[in-house]
Amino acid sequence: MKIIHAFWFLLIGILLMSGCEMFDVHPYDGDIKGKRDINISNIQRIEEEMRDKDTIRYALISDSQRWYDELDDFVDFANNRDDLDFIVHAGDLTDFGVTKEFLLQRDILEGLHRPYVALIGNHDVLANGDDIFRIVFGPLNFSFIAGRTKFVCLNTNALESDYSNPIPDFSFIQAERDADKDKFDQTVFVMHAKPTSEQFNNNVKDVFQYSINLFPNLLYANHGHDHRYQNEDIFNDGIYYYGTPNIGKRQFLLFTITKNSYTHEIISF
Repeated sequence: MKIIHAFWFLLIGILLMSGCEMFDVHPYDGDIKGKRDINISNIQRIEEEMRDKDTIRYALISDSQRWYDELDDFVDFANNRDDLDFIVHAGDLTDFGVTKEFLLQRDILEGLHRPYVALIGNHDVLANGDDIFRIVFGPLNFSFIAGRTKFVCLNTNALESDYSNPIPDFSFIQAERDADKDKFDQTVFVMHAKPTSEQFNNNVKDVFQYSINLFPNLLYANHGHDHRYQNEDIFNDGIYYYGTPNIGKRQFLLFTITKNSYTHEIISF
């Protein structure tokens, strides 16, 4: 009997050691191959191409985790349009924050002819997904100026945080209000989870709204997360929050911004 037990322990040990060779890297490994700092380089392109433009037009997409084929179809659809200046992905590129998910989504989005930026979603924060996001795309909070419109893009996924960093980051928001004052006249905020979402730290939602209303000519806010079209004046102050459907629904929002004005529409592909 002891011989039989020893045989089984030996066999299990061999299988475990040979099984390790099946994986090139751990699924949460941060060893990133390919393009990095995508938001940083694409923001430079957006700001250069949009400088002094009176009208800008961009696509808002979100929540492409799981829907690789649909995201690929969106890229083809967007590339066949001649009216897009850039694309904003409002987060949840992944389901589990796995390295391979980030890289697969990145490689699809890299097929776009127009520049794009991506925000971090609550699924992207899982495990060490926020570290992978920083490597592939850049900081979790960032901004850019297109024409005379400043886009302030925020990490609002407080529920998935360990609260070691403030979410939303009011220091970042305040700094952005004062930065490049002479370069923008109006503002758009973008986030994955809106105020009142279970992901948002709703203890500070009123302070958050007060803070963003201090920006010059706040036009509206964009978000994802809820997987459906939404158009809400959450705080009854005239600032609308527009949520875009997940990419699996083969829909996105198209925004056109002019001086002191904007329009939006739902586009199906």
